[in-house]
Amino acid sequence: MQAASSAVAITLKKMREYARPGMSCKELDDYGGSLLESFGANPAPSKTYGFPGNTCISVNHEVAHGIPRKDKMLAAGDLVNIDVSAELNGYWSDNGGSFVLGEDVSGHAKLVNASRSILLNAIHYIKPGMKVAELGRFIELSAKKEGYKVIRNLTGHGIGRSLHEYPHSIANFFDPYNRDRFKKNMVIAVETFISTGARNAKELNDGWTLVTGDESFVAQHEHTIVITEKAPLILTAANDI
Repeated sequence: MQAASSAVAITLKKMREYARPGMSCKELDDYGGSLLESFGANPAPSKTYGFPGNTCISVNHEVAHGIPRKDKMLAAGDLVNIDVSAELNGYWSDNGGSFVLGEDVSGHAKLVNASRSILLNAIHYIKPGMKVAELGRFIELSAKKEGYKVIRNLTGHGIGRSLHEYPHSIANFFDPYNRDRFKKNMVIAVETFISTGARNAKELNDGWTLVTGDESFVAQHEHTIVITEKAPLILTAANDI
């Protein structure tokens, strides 16, 4: 898990540093694919679901699963999200982060910083035996205090020997029907989806890309962690998101 997590974390960090205005998302994705290959890792989106890319690159009103197309060009001030997940020697890891490309001409930095800080606070809020739904309550209330909402139909998940494992839904809101509990040594991917307006993501006709649908923006951050009795072990800490 540590080897797989280092691969995705370093890939994400280097992709973010490599991105520049005028670059196509395809070029950025190709670079990410070459980095994963250098670790001996297999891109999870294409390996698991046949996704048309090595990584998911979502821009501006895209929330998640953005296709890294050749004709999708990056521009200064864009809100960009890169989600890198991969398999290495039978183990899987997942890491994601939103950032503003270049100068923050559209004022997205506040949203990005809120998503990042809420994720880190949420990770340290988790304790063995705690209901998964309580983490969702914590994330939603944290977002509300910052003046934001959360996307309700995208969630974190368990991870390890496959990309998605138990618990299959770690929501960003309190779900009273979710009776699952976190357990010691459980490995999970926790991810925030912090929104300026939309509460649900909508799928485009391409069958992959999820958007807000109302011209609002969403920032996402994600770490793969191991739950312990004390501080969590953040396996993707090589990327400081």
